[in-house]
Amino acid sequence: MIENNPDAIKNAVNRTIDEYSESLIKTSTDIWNNPESGFKEFQTAQKIASWFQELELEYSENIAITGLIATVKGKAGDGPNIAVIGELDSMVVPGHVNEDPITHAAHACGHNIQLGNMLGVAVGICKSGVLEHLSGTITFMAVPAEEYIELEFRNELREQGKLEFITGKGEFVRLGHFDEVDMAIMTHAASTDWDPSGINKDLMISKGSNGLVAKRAEFIGKASHAGGSPWNGINALNAATLALQAIHMQRETFKDEDSIRVHPIITKGGSAVNAVPDSVNIETYVRGKTVDAIIEANAKVDRALRAGALAVGAQVKITNLGEMLPLMQNDNLASIYRSNAEALIGKDNIASRPFGGGSTDMGDISYIMPALHPYVHSATGQNHGVDFVITDYPLAVITAAKAMAGLVVDTLCDGAQKGKEIISKDKSELTIPEYVNLTRGFYSEETFP
Repeated sequence: MIENNPDAIKNAVNRTIDEYSESLIKTSTDIWNNPESGFKEFQTAQKIASWFQELELEYSENIAITGLIATVKGKAGDGPNIAVIGELDSMVVPGHVNEDPITHAAHACGHNIQLGNMLGVAVGICKSGVLEHLSGTITFMAVPAEEYIELEFRNELREQGKLEFITGKGEFVRLGHFDEVDMAIMTHAASTDWDPSGINKDLMISKGSNGLVAKRAEFIGKASHAGGSPWNGINALNAATLALQAIHMQRETFKDEDSIRVHPIITKGGSAVNAVPDSVNIETYVRGKTVDAIIEANAKVDRALRAGALAVGAQVKITNLGEMLPLMQNDNLASIYRSNAEALIGKDNIASRPFGGGSTDMGDISYIMPALHPYVHSATGQNHGVDFVITDYPLAVITAAKAMAGLVVDTLCDGAQKGKEIISKDKSELTIPEYVNLTRGFYSEETFP
């Protein structure tokens, strides 16, 4: 019989997570060894479905192509619905130490451990017998396509009507799967070699991170023989090169406090060396600390793209492919999480992490409800790099699961008083309909001139 107090409930949850630790870590390593990029995570989704079946959870699958959702209700009464999230997808990193030899997919951002620690919370809550003491609902979400990559492929999915938004959480919101959720949490892997703060404690709570708009630009010229009659062509590569230089010349206009990052790549540079390039493609993000800063910087990038085309008489087709909103951490959730983390591994092993220049679609969730996105330092190498490797699975999967599970217990025990208080104090930036309308505005297409 479990005593009806938070410490006894958490102890029962933690013992249960420990009992399943070997299986949870094995699942995380299996996913590591079978990486799949966004909206292609069919094998990974099946592994999560098998766990939901073992836990006898009712679940839905094939959400936004590969996503899954399972819910469990506390038996002590009504209360908030807290989502515990894991991300299904990998990066694409040719040359990674554990890449798929065909697709070049690799878990160079550690999403495999997110799924492990999400499942750890599910095991701890569902198998420990503590539900009789909890009020409210826990929703377990395995979400596709957090990494904002393979934009051409994702745009094809949009054109086929399979998606509207091309990030997993954004599409989950659009489809209504966050309508009944009140708050959300997930834990992300981080590398001790990469963290910009240089602090490298085991668990860290960040101050937030940049948002972004994703873009493609196709420069359209005219082919001709590059040696025999180049004057008859219009060089799309020259247009793209000028545009890139024009973007770089905007950098002195970006304010330090806006944390603007623009980092374009050429994904197609021409078809043959002896032909004037008639089609050249660029992809880029425009990142920033606020929505207004992103919009302002994006307008400058668009001007640069148009200028490159205009200078050589080419055309440019500019396609905006959605956004990730800046990540905002909820202070009340952070305080509860920190107290649970300190109880597990000591105050000296917890720290705050500065505002980050990267982006996550968890930012979208943080705009519509209280959200928390802590980090677990469990890897070496560079995030998104060829050398990124998870080196501490017990910390990444088991300890991280216990810290999140403790937060879930604290928000839903004692009649869910803490959870209800968090919701009552919430001042989210957007309602869900406002979020959907804002995001739709970041999808557009223009051909200039």
